[in-house]
Amino acid sequence: RKGATGTDNAMDIWKFYGVTHRDHIVMNPTSEAKTDQFIALLPLKPNARVLDVASGKGEQLLRIIDKHDATGVGIDISPYEVKAARQRASVRNLESKVEFVEGDGAKYNVEPNSFDLAMCLGATGVWGGYRGAIEALKKTVKPTGLIVLGEPYKLKEPESGYIEAEPEFAPTLVTHAENVQIAQNAGLKLLYSIVSDHHDWDRYEGLRLRAAELYAEENPTDPDAHEILDRQRGEHDTYLKHGRDTL
Repeated sequence: RKGATGTDNAMDIWKFYGVTHRDHIVMNPTSEAKTDQFIALLPLKPNARVLDVASGKGEQLLRIIDKHDATGVGIDISPYEVKAARQRASVRNLESKVEFVEGDGAKYNVEPNSFDLAMCLGATGVWGGYRGAIEALKKTVKPTGLIVLGEPYKLKEPESGYIEAEPEFAPTLVTHAENVQIAQNAGLKLLYSIVSDHHDWDRYEGLRLRAAELYAEENPTDPDAHEILDRQRGEHDTYLKHGRDTL
C-alpha cells in the first residue's frame, strides 16, 4: 500500500489513523451515549451472530456482544486497530465470543444469510460507497436480519473549497432523507436513525488534532511525526473552514 502522500516509501497510512484516533473510544463522529442508544434498540435474541466491517477498536461490536449475549466477527484492514480490538476483548473476557480479523472487508469470505446483524459505520468505501455497502451487507444477513449503517450526509451543498479539498468525497454527499431513501429503494426498512450533531463532529475532529499534536511532542525522533501532524492540521483546517457547516 502507498502511504499518506501517495508514494511507495511514505508513512504507513494505518499508522496515521492509529495515532490520530488513539483517544477515540468509538472511532466515529458520535457519542458513547448514542452508541449505547442504538445498541439498546437492537431487537437481537441471545446467541445472535454479528458482523462488523471496518470494526476499528471493536467498541461497538464488543458492547453489542456484552449487551445481547451475542457472538461476532470484526474485520478491519488496520493492524493497529485489530490489535487494540483484541486487547479490549481480552480485558472484557470476551475472546471466546468474538473474532477480530485483519483484512479487507470486501474480500472477506462470508457465508450468505449467516448473520443476524451486519454493520458498517463510517466506512462504506470498503465496497465503493453507500449503495455498494447496502448490497454487500444484504447478502450476509438472514432474511429477517438487521443492518446498521453509518454514513455522512450534507446539511447544505458543499462549497468549491470543500470539493477541491475532498474531490472524491464531497461531490457524492446527499441529504439524510436521501440516504434513507437509497436504503429503502434497495429493499431495506427503516427501523430507526440516530444523527450526529456539531458537538459529535467537533469532538471527533478535535481529538484527532489533539492526538497528532501530542504525538509530535512526545515522539520527536519518529520520522513520521511531522508528516502525521502536518496532514492532520490540514484535515482539521478543511473541517473548520468547509466540513463543519456542510456535514
